[in-house]
Amino acid sequence: MTTPANPMQLPQKSCALRVVPQPSDANVHGDVFGGWIMAQVDIAGSIPSSRRANGRVATIAVNSFVFKQPVFVGDLLSFYADIVKTGKTSITVEVEVYAQRLSLAQEVVKVTEATLTYVATGSDRRPRLLPALE
Repeated sequence: MTTPANPMQLPQKSCALRVVPQPSDANVHGDVFGGWIMAQVDIAGSIPSSRRANGRVATIAVNSFVFKQPVFVGDLLSFYADIVKTGKTSITVEVEVYAQRLSLAQEVVKVTEATLTYVATGSDRRPRLLPALE
């Protein structure tokens, strides 16, 4: 077995979430459902959003979502989420998803990228101002 000349590596930044899809997350051919991936992306994006909001957030928009490669049962998925913009109450996050293929430990592929917007909410679930940065 030979390895590619320039194999992709996982980003050298903080990973928001890692998960391995199970057979229940896929169709009969072992391809993971796009909706399952979307749910995991939403979870990953909510992590830095909740930290920045210092509390509850709600997803208000999926601005873009691109499936670049298929995801298979057994892939180790790594989700990287970075805040790219904030408003008075909103937080926009870019999420990149990479798969380490089960069959080839050295194969890493970018499988999904998305941009989502969250809004900080209070206990009444209504929008609230983001706290000032310290």
